[in-house]
Amino acid sequence: KQVGRVRLTGTKYACGRGGCGACTVMVSKRDPTSQEIRHFSVTTCLVPICSLYGAAVTTVEGVGSMKTRLHPVQERIAKSHGTQCGFCTPGMVMSMYTLLRNHPQPSEEQLLEALGGNLCRCTGYRPILASGKTFCLVSRGLRGHPQSKNDGDRRSKLFVKEEFQPLDPTQELIFPPELLRMTENPEKRTLTFHGERVTWISPGTFKDLLELKAKHPEAPLILGNTSLGPAMRSKGCLHPILLSPARISELNVVSKTNDGLTIGAGCSLAQVKDILAERVSELPEEKTQTYRALLKHLKSLASQQIRNMASLGGHIISRHSYSDLNPILAVGNATLNLTSEGTRRIPLSEHFLAGLASADLKPEEILESVYIPHSQKWEFVSAFRQAQCQQNALPDVNAGMRVLFKEGTDIIEDLSITYGGVGAATVSAHKSCQQLLGRQWDELMLDEACRRLLDEVSLPGWAPGGRVEFKRTLVVSFFFKFYLQVLQELKKLIKPFPVPVSALAFMGSWQHKLPPSSVDSHQPLQDPVGRPVMHLSGLKHATGEAEFCDDIPMVDKELCMALVTSTRAYAKIISIDLSEALEIPGVVDVITAKDIPGTNGTEDDKLLAVDEVLCVGQIIFAVVAETDVQAKRAIEKIKITYEELEPIIFTIKDAIKHNSFLCPEKKLEQGNIEEAFEKVDQIVEGEVHVGGQEHFYMETQRVLVIPKTEDKELDIYVSTQDPAHVQKTVSSTLNIPINRITCHVKRVGGGFGGKIGRPAVFGAIAAVGALKTGHPIRLVLDREDDMLITGGRHPLFGKYKVGFMNNGRIKALDIECFINGGCTLDDSELVTEFLILKLENAYKIRNLRFRGRACLTNLPSNTAFRGFGFPQGTLVTESCITAVAAKCGLPPEKVREKNMYRTVDKTIYKQAFNPESLIRCWNECLDASSFHNRRKQVEEFNKKNYWKKRGIAVIPMKFSVGFAATSYHQAAALVHIYTDGSVLVTHGGNELGQGIHTKMLQVASRELKIPMSHLHICETSTAMVPNTIATAASVGADINGKAVQNACQILLKRLEPIIKKNPEGTWEEWIEAAFEQRISLSATGYFRGYKAFMDWEKGEGDPFPYYVYGAACSEVEIDCLTGAHKKIRTDIVMDACCSLNPAIDIGQIEGAFIQGMGLYTTEELKYSPEGVLYSRGPDEYKIPTISDVPEEFNVSLLPSSQTPLTIYSSKGLGESGMFLGSSVFFAITDAVAAARKERDIAEDFTVKSPATPEWVRMACADRFTEMVYICPLPLEPPSHPTPWAIFK
Repeated sequence: KQVGRVRLTGTKYACGRGGCGACTVMVSKRDPTSQEIRHFSVTTCLVPICSLYGAAVTTVEGVGSMKTRLHPVQERIAKSHGTQCGFCTPGMVMSMYTLLRNHPQPSEEQLLEALGGNLCRCTGYRPILASGKTFCLVSRGLRGHPQSKNDGDRRSKLFVKEEFQPLDPTQELIFPPELLRMTENPEKRTLTFHGERVTWISPGTFKDLLELKAKHPEAPLILGNTSLGPAMRSKGCLHPILLSPARISELNVVSKTNDGLTIGAGCSLAQVKDILAERVSELPEEKTQTYRALLKHLKSLASQQIRNMASLGGHIISRHSYSDLNPILAVGNATLNLTSEGTRRIPLSEHFLAGLASADLKPEEILESVYIPHSQKWEFVSAFRQAQCQQNALPDVNAGMRVLFKEGTDIIEDLSITYGGVGAATVSAHKSCQQLLGRQWDELMLDEACRRLLDEVSLPGWAPGGRVEFKRTLVVSFFFKFYLQVLQELKKLIKPFPVPVSALAFMGSWQHKLPPSSVDSHQPLQDPVGRPVMHLSGLKHATGEAEFCDDIPMVDKELCMALVTSTRAYAKIISIDLSEALEIPGVVDVITAKDIPGTNGTEDDKLLAVDEVLCVGQIIFAVVAETDVQAKRAIEKIKITYEELEPIIFTIKDAIKHNSFLCPEKKLEQGNIEEAFEKVDQIVEGEVHVGGQEHFYMETQRVLVIPKTEDKELDIYVSTQDPAHVQKTVSSTLNIPINRITCHVKRVGGGFGGKIGRPAVFGAIAAVGALKTGHPIRLVLDREDDMLITGGRHPLFGKYKVGFMNNGRIKALDIECFINGGCTLDDSELVTEFLILKLENAYKIRNLRFRGRACLTNLPSNTAFRGFGFPQGTLVTESCITAVAAKCGLPPEKVREKNMYRTVDKTIYKQAFNPESLIRCWNECLDASSFHNRRKQVEEFNKKNYWKKRGIAVIPMKFSVGFAATSYHQAAALVHIYTDGSVLVTHGGNELGQGIHTKMLQVASRELKIPMSHLHICETSTAMVPNTIATAASVGADINGKAVQNACQILLKRLEPIIKKNPEGTWEEWIEAAFEQRISLSATGYFRGYKAFMDWEKGEGDPFPYYVYGAACSEVEIDCLTGAHKKIRTDIVMDACCSLNPAIDIGQIEGAFIQGMGLYTTEELKYSPEGVLYSRGPDEYKIPTISDVPEEFNVSLLPSSQTPLTIYSSKGLGESGMFLGSSVFFAITDAVAAARKERDIAEDFTVKSPATPEWVRMACADRFTEMVYICPLPLEPPSHPTPWAIFK
């Protein structure tokens, strides 16, 4: 935020916890020992500005700009199509730039490591990696850039590497000379920085540091701020004095001896990694067992940015229960060197980790260094961890294990086992280890060790973090892995089991095929339609010059707003005390429902709560202050008294029990289902649970409302998909006409449906504040508040009953779905309707019954999300297909083929369609993926491996595009031609990252027959194009493209006489002549919309303009002992017809696929039993990272496909790829089924999404899961009768 205040707005604020990488910058310092300049990436949201004394900070603006020159990193990420919404792009650029400053020709592993801490919700990461790999010394991954069959046509490639400017390390910014002089004569005096509530003290000598610590024994030492910073934000921890030892060289000393290695406590974890790697290369393997174990965890511990900031000493002293290094240091017999008036050494033991006073630092002591001894011959050390995803995730459980044998034998002389994540602190299994001394390393020892470990390392059912059975299973699974590893080391005493070792997924190859029809060979060079044109804002994204809502400079007399939300799920508001809040300096006012001059939302969905609250996170009122810090402090002082109401309902199960629903049941039926069930060979019934999903757009909800001085006019700058809805809501809230309100949308940092309805709420509340105070109001939600308040994808519970013949032909299918709508209706009824309409997917089943209900619960209202019910509902259908295949003893793909639409037919709602493209996608996907050969290879692999299994699945898709109402398909555009020949295009669509502005200029360029360089789009504005429809349902480019086309055709028609009169003239000459002849050079284009309707009474209609077809094949490998999986390969074939822009469309497919993969594998929302969302940031809620991309990722667009309905026969691809992510889910379940079959366990099991490591591990039941269930959990105390978390 400090960076933003000096108008360097490229650095984005997105999470505030260092977990997303959007705010990454490069910090450069001169190493006092080596005298070399060190460059390292950091997340600015965690870096106190006081800590930067003597450092140079480079933001994305310092790397390059559109005004001066672009850096190759910026050029390549943009031209490789590695930006969509662009909000994460400056952070990506800075991570890559820092890597290149240190390694001008990095390895692919270094590239992956550098980008591991940067999240992207749009692109799917593939093009970002493709741009980075152009710098790599040996690019093993990229098999060649995608291109059409016309190999000689350079224009048809997604990008041409040869056209990139080379990287010249000699042209980089030098380290500032004044800072060099400072390092030559370092400042020795103590520096003190006084803040409003905190004093920062930075001593210049070790002696001064010791004196300050003795004087302020309670003051924490702070180096990286990676532990203290998040605690201060989320828990409100406040330390009046902070001591910074950053300038103390003694804390960075590294010394090597014959017995071990001493590392200064001030060394960053990144430095520790380099130190250990160097030592491992120097010493024989037997001496580096502990170092190797530490290195393994240092590769996956947090992100590169965090490792660059966090110190070894801080990591140890924090003693987090999930610490990755402390368990290894403990078993490795590490020693802590402490200093105060004297020095002493204490072991890093279980007593220290538990915080016992007798084994801890004294208040005045400082951890100076850590001694890690060498391992010895016949000693083996290993480390294990399992997290929700592979990279940048806190572990569920980790462990350090060490065993020493009597020389020449397999008799245990010493054993040490320590676990993290299974208690309030790191836990040592000391008793179990002692009882195993003298035992042989064999199966008998293994069984006894597992029983003893489960008994000693106990977890109650209500333990914080939940996942108790899973964690207990990992306790013994890790030991079994250690047992196997040691067996191998003991000269292969027994044949080793093939156990995979968890590691970062290596990014392999990608191959993308463009449809030959993309660019006709006779198409003029200047016609951009069908070509992979770079995103219009791509270069601005990469330089940080693209302006987002919160980048708008502070307006005169601007105030900040913060929201006060309910802490109760369902309660009556008894009293509110604002007195203390209003006394805080800088607080201007509190906005309540009484301040609303117009309507306060609807009867069932209030903007601001009145009398009662319906969920945790419901907005009650807003605080307005001079700064956001003051507003948030005021919130802490507000006192609200509640009276709990009943019943409180959170889950779908509870809603069904209480008959709590938001709207009537939606139902579709065809054939005679009851009669069909009587004539089938078999009937199967099952359940499917699909969890919710957070939008996690990188740019949180934000709005700036500027009141004008007359006529109650307002300018509203808002991040939304539907500015007209914001305009209407503000109008009704303030009781002023719509024509006084102008909403501006320059660009949106991701939406995915989450910025359709909710921005109107925030805009209206901010507008009330602006009206009441007379000041501009800026409202920017923190990530925690955004996730708490806004809701997301509807969780689903589905029940199916399917009747089928033994050959796999399905004769009858009955599905009933319930979705969790939350506390108000929002879009839940529409989602239910779309879910039911789309349930049949690609299958023709003669007898069907689909029913759906939206449940009313006391959770924040769920809303629109990419796919709009299709990704949840169709998972039920595909799970049903898989269950049928299992019962028939057939491969799932055979059952899919047997039941797929084959000829022109009608859907369950009587809409006719031709499935030709569906069948082509399916067949091409099977061929392109070599599916049948790989199915055999998977089966062979599974026969040879017991503890790891592979699975493969191919999924077809028939996705219906658009809204089910004609009026929602209308669009308008306004095109101005200026006298210099330049053209301004405005339309009703909003740039969310999907490249709609780029496509609109491609359309205008073709229609006007002028280069795109003549064209410009400024913003979406309700003053320019009124009454717009939300940019959603995949039709934004379709309908707005038609409107732009119409406007351009009108203009060209007007210009026809002039062009005929002077056919050899230039565009500029024609425009000048038109002006002279008084011909209007401005036109409004309009598209009345696709016809769409649905009659729910009759159960029939034509609700959708057209369908998008596709198929995806994915292969995975699971670790049966931990539940981890890696994605080996994915092949996607999508019917795009004639793509307007293949680069953008492929990016949409990839991004949607990865987002869908997250829904089905890692993204899990957890609520407390009181209805409080636990997962409110990237630490707890895990969207896919760069390491989650399949090792081989192939995307192709179906060639020679046509649809006359749309603009140039293109199709909207924004949402359809989402469901194809389920191919990964079904590949995982295929692998799980193989494991269960080998273990003689029933192959059919309850399908639960996401397929987290916990679900996979517990589904792969074995002797270790049986041990967990046999060993009883500790009894729950009466004060904790409820589980730690609930899943809605």
